[in-house]
Amino acid sequence: MKSKAYRGTPVNRVQVSQVGAGRDGQALVVGVDVGKYQLVAVGRWPDGVFERPWDVANPEQIRTLVGLLGQLQTRHGVSVALEPSGTYGDALRQALGDAGIDVRRVSPKAAHDYAEVFDGVPSQHDHKDAAVVAELAAWGKSWPWPYRARPEWEQDLAGCVDWLTAQRRIAMLWLGRLEAFLGRHWPEVTRRLTVSSATLLRALAHYGSPAALAADAAAAARLGRWAHQRLSAATVAEIVASAQATVGVRLGEVERSSLQRYAEQALAARREVRRSVRRLQALAADQPVLQAQGRAVGVATACVLWVGVGDPRQYSSGAAYRKAMGLNLVEHSSGTYQGQLRISKRGNPRVRQWLYMAVLRLVRQEGVADWYRARKQQGQGLARKALVGVMRKLAMALYRVAVAGVPFESGKLFAKRPGRSSAARSTGGSPAGPRRGRS
Repeated sequence: MKSKAYRGTPVNRVQVSQVGAGRDGQALVVGVDVGKYQLVAVGRWPDGVFERPWDVANPEQIRTLVGLLGQLQTRHGVSVALEPSGTYGDALRQALGDAGIDVRRVSPKAAHDYAEVFDGVPSQHDHKDAAVVAELAAWGKSWPWPYRARPEWEQDLAGCVDWLTAQRRIAMLWLGRLEAFLGRHWPEVTRRLTVSSATLLRALAHYGSPAALAADAAAAARLGRWAHQRLSAATVAEIVASAQATVGVRLGEVERSSLQRYAEQALAARREVRRSVRRLQALAADQPVLQAQGRAVGVATACVLWVGVGDPRQYSSGAAYRKAMGLNLVEHSSGTYQGQLRISKRGNPRVRQWLYMAVLRLVRQEGVADWYRARKQQGQGLARKALVGVMRKLAMALYRVAVAGVPFESGKLFAKRPGRSSAARSTGGSPAGPRRGRS
């Protein structure tokens, strides 16, 4: 290793004539480490020789870097490799694509694991990371990654999904605060209505306290209107009676005002969620893949999957589609010890969250409910593993209905009531302990 091998040079000081002198016709692979404020580029030649790192201000010097690579491309075949790093590298990818320069993607996990092999030191820093990315790409451990702008409908879909998930988080934040307030000031009402009930939220926003509701002679009629006749007269009467006889702590004016504001914000977030769902349904109306998956898990969940992992038709198999969701199984074992199989949890966590919620609905259906109950009865703590097992099977089924166009049938996820061994395989749960029968 050369002395100060990782010392960088500002990209605006790089002399094009000195880069690759005497190497005309040789391909140059440039690895780029992407940061929020700085890019580091390192070129690698076919014989394993590296150029000094180039320091590039992000985004101020992106054009300078692309211009330099464009000039080098006239004498060498240039390709640029990057790791996925959120949105900070998208401007560079777009500029490289506009200049006709090949862009490749290298797995961050592969770069991390190769760091110590590269120079015998496990340390990682920007200049070394760029060299590691360049070497992996030169060895063929990369994939094409051109920047392509999404179609307008897909941009609309992604924006709507982002707004929907943000509003759901906001709603949960305010509902959590309301739960705490009601537990102190009106604990009886949550035995009759959930905190997320629109009727309860409207009552809290209007009255602000159980005492104000109890003092209103028209409260029962208002509750009935807000519930759109979904609550029985007996339930409405119980809510009013609980407000009159509550043992909760009396609210002061400031606390009452806070309770009203929280309820108003929760209601506003709920309305935005419903608007977003309707918008997603409209966007998916003429998309056969979203409609096919939507019949299995709901259109909103299908849209979240599309935005999170892309078009399932672009994957080579159902296993690859499932792996993109982070639902593939991984194992950590050594010697005589065999660790438990677990899902990798790589990729977009929002996809797994929405798929998990879809599974909670699915396990109530015929054909899945029996399997789920049998799995739960096999031991403590196996209910969650059973849900993960359903998620893994559901991911494969969603790929099938999207690519092959077959209708979704929940009963086909599990052909028979599982035994202990088959259930363990489907969920990835295996008991930890020593391996037996190994020499």
